[in-house]
Amino acid sequence: MTRKIVLAYSGGLDTSVMLKWLQQKYNAEIITVTLDVGQRENLRAIEKKAKDLGALRHYSIDAKDEFAEKYVFPAIKANALYEGKYPVSTALSRPLIAEKLVEVARKEGADAVAHGCSGKGNDQVRIEVTAKALAPDIEVIAPVREWNMTRDEEIKFAQENEIPIPVDHDKPYSIDQNLWGRSIECGVLEYPDVEPPEEIYEWTVSPEEAPDKPEYVTIRFENGIPTAINGEEMKPVELIETLNSIAGKHGVGRIDHIEDRLVGIKSREVYECPAAQVIIEAHKDLEKMVLTRHEISFKHQVDALWSTLVYTGLWMDPLKEDLDAFIDSTQKRVLGEVKVKLYKGGLHVVGRSSPLSLYDLNLATYNIESKFDQKSSKGFIDLWGLPTRMAHALKRRREESDV
Repeated sequence: MTRKIVLAYSGGLDTSVMLKWLQQKYNAEIITVTLDVGQRENLRAIEKKAKDLGALRHYSIDAKDEFAEKYVFPAIKANALYEGKYPVSTALSRPLIAEKLVEVARKEGADAVAHGCSGKGNDQVRIEVTAKALAPDIEVIAPVREWNMTRDEEIKFAQENEIPIPVDHDKPYSIDQNLWGRSIECGVLEYPDVEPPEEIYEWTVSPEEAPDKPEYVTIRFENGIPTAINGEEMKPVELIETLNSIAGKHGVGRIDHIEDRLVGIKSREVYECPAAQVIIEAHKDLEKMVLTRHEISFKHQVDALWSTLVYTGLWMDPLKEDLDAFIDSTQKRVLGEVKVKLYKGGLHVVGRSSPLSLYDLNLATYNIESKFDQKSSKGFIDLWGLPTRMAHALKRRREESDV
């Protein structure tokens, strides 16, 4: 009986070679799936290529809305920045891809799904853990881990099997992008002491080329998620795309850092995440206004753990659900507007307001008419410093006894 395998298909050289390789190695019928998560590619051309290469069927799935609402918005609520820098943009899309692969496999009666991730990266873990959690009976095939082909051998295989070779196949960079960000790897970027060349960037201009006049953007949040820009309500995808364009125009959103991959390798990573940087910075600032310091302190820990779980492929883990419950509880009060200044690669929060603000001008002001009773501070200081004073008194007595 001929097997059916569902392949996550991008239309590039790797997955095109995989389509033929899977057909030959497993004597299988291949169903290809491409998700649109905002990567700005021609899905019709990708579908045509898959069918020309012998795919039994092809699924083009517009998942932008689902990606924004079910994956990006939770990341905003969690201020998701892996190792304090990376907005987990690529990581967020992988469990969604795995979910759709499994859905198509069930529909088609396939007994396996396949992906194009390498054995060195994080994406293999993200896709496979999610797929196995959803469908433990379905096999996951990773051709790159099996075939051990060099780039030249891939090209030779493509030529022998009449697979069109993309005109940019020899470009040195590996790129992945979606609504929430764009990642760039390989080539000169593998040398961490070398400044990234300007040619790698598409979503952001260099700070030197950014407008000489700053631009102000006001973002409205409701229940922790952005709903409007400059007073204009927008749907999730439109809002993210709009901020990507505005912030990118001002050189905001470039990230260059050393990242710890899940498999233990340190990697130099370069990203463009204009909307993510602006929204998360604004969201964190609004939280400071409406949450207590105890909530904020604990949420820092929760946010860091949430980001690590997502980065390491544990989107389906029960712990993430537990963290989501806490985060969602805090976000009920994250309501208000944040004003951000964008200028020459920099972003600065310059104003914020909320009907649920814990900021009280009458308490905070240094004006003599403040309703804060400054005489109360003496007793507070005495009690607050009591452990410190006792510790130092004991230290002095011990030092004196040793003389």
